[in-house]
Amino acid sequence: MQKMDSNKPVLKASSLRWKILRQALIPRSSSRNEDQSEIDTKHISRRAKNGFNLIPSSITDDIEDEGAGGFSVSHCYDHRRDRRVCYTLPIDGAPKLFLKQRMDDVADLDDFKICNKYDIDNTGLVCHWPSEDVLAYFCLLHRDLFRCKRVIELGSGYGLAGLVVAASTEASEVVITDGNPQVVEYIQHNTAMNSKAFGGTRVDSLTLHWNQENISNVSGSFDLIIASDCTFFKEYHRGLARMVMSLLKKAESSEAIFFSPKRGDSLMKFLEEIKADGLHFSVTEKYDAEVWKLHEKFSNGDDSWPGYEKDHCYPLLVRITF
Repeated sequence: MQKMDSNKPVLKASSLRWKILRQALIPRSSSRNEDQSEIDTKHISRRAKNGFNLIPSSITDDIEDEGAGGFSVSHCYDHRRDRRVCYTLPIDGAPKLFLKQRMDDVADLDDFKICNKYDIDNTGLVCHWPSEDVLAYFCLLHRDLFRCKRVIELGSGYGLAGLVVAASTEASEVVITDGNPQVVEYIQHNTAMNSKAFGGTRVDSLTLHWNQENISNVSGSFDLIIASDCTFFKEYHRGLARMVMSLLKKAESSEAIFFSPKRGDSLMKFLEEIKADGLHFSVTEKYDAEVWKLHEKFSNGDDSWPGYEKDHCYPLLVRITF
């Protein structure tokens, strides 16, 4: 139950979730007559437009000229819902990255059909999630981890973290994956658009479902796995744990780096699966002074992140090894 105050009705979380779905499916009225509904749904909706904002970004409407990779984007650009977002990496000499992302507020019913067809969730298309921002920032600060390594990102969404690794480290290869074929189309576009930023790093994209049985072409191939906010849905825990086990090279130096909020017992349930597979893990709460400072600011009620709650919003650092 979600208690608002003594003068307002008490609504169940399930009711609030249906309101979120309704708001996604029905275009909002400009009259803003549902202000109270929006206030209610903030209590369970954890989407944030800015998140931790560790990598500055801005929407660029200049879509006719070429991106960082010399890749013309005008011919495959949906002006109704897509925008090109420019990310400025906060390190000297780093190139800007351009990512095509959906920016509309209305869900497409075809998206749900594809989710049902492929047994996937739709979160990769919803927005750029805050944990991905933290993962990308962590990769920037620890660039030496990736030197001469083969890296794969799981559940990448639009692919920011994987592209950051490709553009700012000396990784030998980066493979950016998602289980949703719609999302992979965006990844392919974003990879091509930034190709000149990758130097000698090979960058590929791949549709990879965590319950996929045959991955012989990539099994045991990677020194590093990176992922953000991939442990939310418990029904995917077993497949995700097996995928980590299958993809990592059997070496002491191999590891998976996850950034995930607790989200109730969801993260710990996933780590139980990791332990059952004979893997080891560590969980770190304070892994970066800047991220922790922002967390404390949001926890104290900063208006830039309404409804911020540590359990659902603050990503913990999880490192998984053999």
